Amino acid sequence: MDDYIIFSWLNDYIFCPISIYFHQLYGDKKPTLVQNRSQLEGAWAHSAVDEGRYSTRKDVLQGAFVICEKYRLFGRIDVFDIKNGVLTERKKKISQVYDGYIFQLYAQYFSLLEMGYKVNQIRFHSLSDNRNYIIPFPEESPLMLAKFERTIAEIRSFRLEEYIQQNRAKCLHCIYEPACDRTLL
Repeated sequence: MDDYIIFSWLNDYIFCPISIYFHQLYGDKKPTLVQNRSQLEGAWAHSAVDEGRYSTRKDVLQGAFVICEKYRLFGRIDVFDIKNGVLTERKKKISQVYDGYIFQLYAQYFSLLEMGYKVNQIRFHSLSDNRNYIIPFPEESPLMLAKFERTIAEIRSFRLEEYIQQNRAKCLHCIYEPACDRTLL
């Protein structure tokens, strides 16, 4: 499993590849020391799923670890309603559906398919405004599927020592910026 990629890295990589390094460096530290308010709120929003408190229904997978052999990915799904075939990734607040979010959902989707589940819908749920965002399946969106596959390939070939940040706005919104030697601030 040395070359497997964690689902969340797909989103992290798009934001800034260096953030994956810092996630690993600070991974077991007390969250309040290294996470900003929105990240702490996001963790709280996920807690019901991660702790199996979201639903008592036996036909709902929540916070389950899954693996996608095809792309060598692994991670946790938020909620999968087996009966209705609905895969839902919950976010504290969605102001925009970013590619990285979609790639995480694709990873969960492909994992469930490999496990033999029938997935009828993939979506995001924004907890703050109770909105759902239905996402087309990868097969229905060849450009997004190609970007997903390209991102996986880029992560596998990424060289930390060669990376130069190009987007100052990302540094402005990065909790690791004070410790980063690539910052543009």
